[in-house]
Order: sequence, then C-alpha cells, then structure tokens
Amino acid sequence: MPANAVSKTRVHLFSGFLGVGKTTALKSLMAQKDPAEKWVIIVNEFGEIGIDGAVLSDNGIPVAEIAGGCLCCVAGPQMAGTVAKMLRDNQPHRLMIEASGLAHAASVIDELKAKPLGDSLEVGAVFTVVDPRQFVNDDYAAQLLYKDQVGVADVLVASKTDLCDEATLHAFRQRAAKLFPPKALVAEVANAQLDIAWLETPVVSKSRYRIKALPDLDIGFQSQGFTFDAGLNFDGERLTHFFNELPQMCQGLVRAKGVFQVLGTWVWLNWVDGQWGANQVSWRRDSRFELIAQSFDADQIEARLQAALE
Repeated sequence: MPANAVSKTRVHLFSGFLGVGKTTALKSLMAQKDPAEKWVIIVNEFGEIGIDGAVLSDNGIPVAEIAGGCLCCVAGPQMAGTVAKMLRDNQPHRLMIEASGLAHAASVIDELKAKPLGDSLEVGAVFTVVDPRQFVNDDYAAQLLYKDQVGVADVLVASKTDLCDEATLHAFRQRAAKLFPPKALVAEVANAQLDIAWLETPVVSKSRYRIKALPDLDIGFQSQGFTFDAGLNFDGERLTHFFNELPQMCQGLVRAKGVFQVLGTWVWLNWVDGQWGANQVSWRRDSRFELIAQSFDADQIEARLQAALE
C-alpha cells in the first residue's frame, strides 16, 4: 500500500428525490475539492443509461456507474463489488455515492457499515437534497421512501430556493426544525451549490444534551436528551417497561420520543397524550431519547435507559 494511502475511506451518501439536484450538488463539491485529496464517485442510475455518470466524469475523478434504481435491492451485490473495486484500484480518501432518487437510503447505509465494506469505510455526513415545495407537501411527507431519505440525513439541503416563495421557505424551516432526530445541519441553497466544509459536519452527538428548541410551554418545564452508540442494541421488552413506567418517573410528562436500535432494526417510539406508539425508521446514527416534563431525575432516566440495553 502506498505511503499516502488511507486506512479507511470516508464515504458520503447523497440522497434525494428525483430531480432535486443531487448531481449538481456533487459537481459543486468537486469544483471545490483539494487537489491533494483523492476522491472516487459511484452513481446509481434509475435507468440503464448513465447520464449522471457522464456529467460527473469530466474532471479526472474516477466514476463508476450502477444501473437499476435501488442500490440496496436490485443493485445491492453490484454495489458491494463496485465499491470494493474502486477502493482497491484507487485507495481514495473519500467515496461519494449519488443514490438514485428511488433508493432506500437507510438500507444503503446498512450495507456500507456491514462487513466486508465496513472494514474499509467510515460513514461520514449523509446529505439529502430536497425541494422545499415538495418537503412541505403532505403527500410527499407521507411517502415512506421520502421519509427514509429525509430521516437518514445528517445534512438536509433545501435546493431550488430561488423558485420558492417566502411562505414555502417559512414552512420548510418550521418543519425542518421539528425533525427527530434533529439534523446536524439544515442549509438553504440556490441551484444545489454546496459548501465543501459541510463534508466535515460532525455526526457524533454528546451522550446527554439539552433540547435546543422547546415547544411553546409555560415556564417551569425541563427537557433532556440522551444518545447511545449505534453499536448498542436495546432489549424490546425492557424498553416497553421503560415507556410504560415513564409517567411515574416524571412529574407532568408532556412529551417523550426516541429512536432505538432493537435486534438490529431501528424503531421510533413516541409518547404523547398519555399513550405511545412505535414505527420503523431510517435513522442509523445512534439511539436517542428526549423528554419534556415539569420535573424528573435525569440520572434516574439515564440509568433506566442503560438498564434497557442488551
């Protein structure tokens, strides 16, 4: 291995619905790249003809194409082989993957983290590009694929803002601020022009944190958040007991919500109005829990969450 080779390649996934500007976003980063840093690019096209790959292959950065719409389904085995070959042939510092607009981003992240790829890759900030006009549309928000792409993002990029009126942008900001888990960065750009510094967006959270934005509540409420490493699994039965007993551990419980890894899958638990429900989600970074109540013992809550780990 050459002296300048890196032990692990940092991989960034670029996700987003059809036509939002992912290729343009990637080109904007390529134009800012440090010449000393070696990149490779993998483009996942929906059709059989590689248009995006052709657009990106004009500046000396190696580009590979995978046809078939969904990296994690039709093209899954092909992705693993393509990634392995790109790493072996180029020994890059960064791997940029532009996913098809129909790709399930969370499943792609799972495959990048799993062996054997996970031995060579470090998953860096995940980017999802959205059109604010779609983002604020309830029909889009209800689609599982769209929710998956938004949910897995560390950096949420609102593109085409020059085509949006102020009411749409205001609605976008309000919805983006309420996303759970919260995004490391929410950016608004015109024509999908990204800042290369965003590649270094941190994706590791503190183990205990204060919720940045409280809902409109009377003075006197506490808020607290907790995170747990993505390598840790929670026991489903113990989590159920925790949520059932949570109202007795808190005075004036208003809201509690969390994303937890259980048996290798990721579930969202949400307590509101005296009851809670569960759904699968696309988040892959860490398990995390937030609550708002009049008063509670944060150390006790943390201890009970630790006890729910496998």
